[in-house]
Amino acid sequence: MTKPASQITSPFPTATAAEWRVLVEKTLKDAPFESLLRETPEGLPIAPLYESGASAPAITPRPFDAERPWDLRAATRHPDPTGARTELLADLEGGAASALIRIDPTGETGTAIGSPEALARALDGVLVELAPVALDAGFLGPKAADWLSAFAKSAPNALLAFHMDPLSAFAEAGVSPGPVESHLVSAATVGARLAEIYPKSTLFLASGRAVHEAGGGEAGELAFALAAAVAYAKAQVVAGASMADAFSRIVLGLSADTDYFLTIAKLRAARLLWAQVTAACGVEAPARIEARSSHRMLAAQDAWTNMLRLTSAAFGAAVGGADAVQLGAFTDPLGLPTAFARRQARNAQLVLMEEAHLGRVADPAAGAGYVEALTDEMARAAWAEFQAIEAKGGLIEALASGLVANEVAKVTAAREAAGKPRIVGVTAFPPTQQAPVEVLSVRPKPVDAPSPRLPGPDGHCPPLRPIRLAQPFEAAQ
Repeated sequence: MTKPASQITSPFPTATAAEWRVLVEKTLKDAPFESLLRETPEGLPIAPLYESGASAPAITPRPFDAERPWDLRAATRHPDPTGARTELLADLEGGAASALIRIDPTGETGTAIGSPEALARALDGVLVELAPVALDAGFLGPKAADWLSAFAKSAPNALLAFHMDPLSAFAEAGVSPGPVESHLVSAATVGARLAEIYPKSTLFLASGRAVHEAGGGEAGELAFALAAAVAYAKAQVVAGASMADAFSRIVLGLSADTDYFLTIAKLRAARLLWAQVTAACGVEAPARIEARSSHRMLAAQDAWTNMLRLTSAAFGAAVGGADAVQLGAFTDPLGLPTAFARRQARNAQLVLMEEAHLGRVADPAAGAGYVEALTDEMARAAWAEFQAIEAKGGLIEALASGLVANEVAKVTAAREAAGKPRIVGVTAFPPTQQAPVEVLSVRPKPVDAPSPRLPGPDGHCPPLRPIRLAQPFEAAQ
């Protein structure tokens, strides 16, 4: 006999948290309920059950655009400027919205560029009024910014992200060519000049990725980025900018990891923290976040599984509200990506954007108990670390004293103490036969470039060396 429609559509009775707990405790037998509690390597608690987080503070999301919700950013590190140009033009024609070029005159870790003419060759055909161009040039940041300015020919509508970030270069290398304070002054001086020419540009990238790639936790990464932003804002103000304009010219740089819940919470916490800092400085400037996929999460063994990690990272960055997302290639641990690998990196984002429609809702994680709780815990922990950095005298002093490196070491030790991680394709479900992948084989050709050295003694700090979590286990097999 067919049931009446009213019975079919009537809602199930709502179960209370207490009723859920009774059922769970039955399955645990003699184990306490607390045995289900977990922690991140930083010690942030993860409970087995959360209630609604509707009372959490509102987060100002990125500007809403249903058609192009975030900037799909393609990066190149091809050693040859002509090869870099080929890659970037293919990316832009294939669906990318902006370009990121990593500059390294040696050609070892980026494009061998040492002059404005070489950068112009790499960007030939890129219309900077339509496709934003971002840089990653380390201590050469101010000089590279001038090279990019020469390419843009003072066009006021040029969309440029100069991304000067000497503090990340210092943290990773552990040494600066001349006082790191002087590099800050140099970048701010160049930035003050370029800000007048390019009103739509951003000048600094306040990135916490050096902490993440060295093995640090989410709160530490956020604290580093926030402290870098404050340092760059102060330097710009000294160079003549207003506090409001200084913060408006800064982009926050964060990592997107395979654990998309942590990524979502981290990006949401970044907006809360940014609002706290700008309010304390008496200005209003919306946060702009560039998320790049984590390199430390990638595996060299069974590299095809990296497609899953990268897609998860892109999902987390998109749902978390990144303004720009740069996804690496699944072959990155093995070498330079082929056209196929680059296409996969683009298409993963295009599918999430145009078929999964992830950008159709502003802050879709709002109200989810777990995400709201994790966002709050992460923001509070990051704020405490940020205050410790500022109490030390700022990020430069915190790096030089070893404060930042010590916090990273604590997280790394906690992760190691937790035992062997489950890494698909390496420690879990390793391949029974090899499935090789192709990479480009290009011999770097170093070029002459201006020295980034500034007068005065070098700065020193314990370096934040990048790691790959799978590497020790790959080496043991």
